[in-house]
Amino acid sequence: MELNSLEDVRYEVERGLAWITIARPERFNAFRGRTVDELLRCFKAAWVDREVGVIALTGAGDKAFCAGGDQKQRSETGDYGPTETGLFEVETLHRVIRDIPKPVIAAVNGVAIGGGHVLHVLCDLTIAADHARFGQAGPRVGSFDAGFGSSYLARILGEKRAREVWYLCRQYDAATMRDWGLVNAVVPKAELRAEVRRWADEMLAKSPTALKVLKHSFNADTEAIAGIGTLAFDSLDLFLNTPEAREGVSAFNQKRAPDFGKYRR
Repeated sequence: MELNSLEDVRYEVERGLAWITIARPERFNAFRGRTVDELLRCFKAAWVDREVGVIALTGAGDKAFCAGGDQKQRSETGDYGPTETGLFEVETLHRVIRDIPKPVIAAVNGVAIGGGHVLHVLCDLTIAADHARFGQAGPRVGSFDAGFGSSYLARILGEKRAREVWYLCRQYDAATMRDWGLVNAVVPKAELRAEVRRWADEMLAKSPTALKVLKHSFNADTEAIAGIGTLAFDSLDLFLNTPEAREGVSAFNQKRAPDFGKYRR
């Protein structure tokens, strides 16, 4: 899949800044298997491009950054659709966002929910539009991210707030997430792209080797979470085939409250 054959993602480079845009606004930029494949291809293209010094990840439109995994796709096919390798490589995408030796900015232009929330958490910096909303949805739809999406989140927010985010599945505004330390800056939505440009230009003026080593040094402290994450995704693969998980996704697509009571032990 060449970059000129992208369907779910847009990629552009502008004066040292690579913009990677999830372009599925009709699904609130939720990702399917193809989306993850294309995101990986774009991040790797930015990795090897000497012109690129900073990457910005965002979503198309002004309603959603990313609403996580495409639950309609999951309901229709039981998975997230076909992929290049036959694997759903969202865990690989998490690793690439952390490993790419260049700063990654999440430009949150709307809702960042579920797996989309995890993507912004993994980025080095987050700049949000003032209408953006953040939260988790896994326990509501029969899913979870027990790797970076929870353990690394707790490093940022603290245990109590991270557990609140996951256990209650509430949505939080951008100002709250800034106050909690999960968002670096909040700007009017019309100024989001320009603000990302300003932050990128400041970093582009810095030593790329220094930024690379600093990024990997920051990551080193939480690297053990990768192993936990692998175990968590193994568990998730098993869990998604259970009646409990199927109840979550069915309720989501039928727009009703899930009935999880009979699975409580």
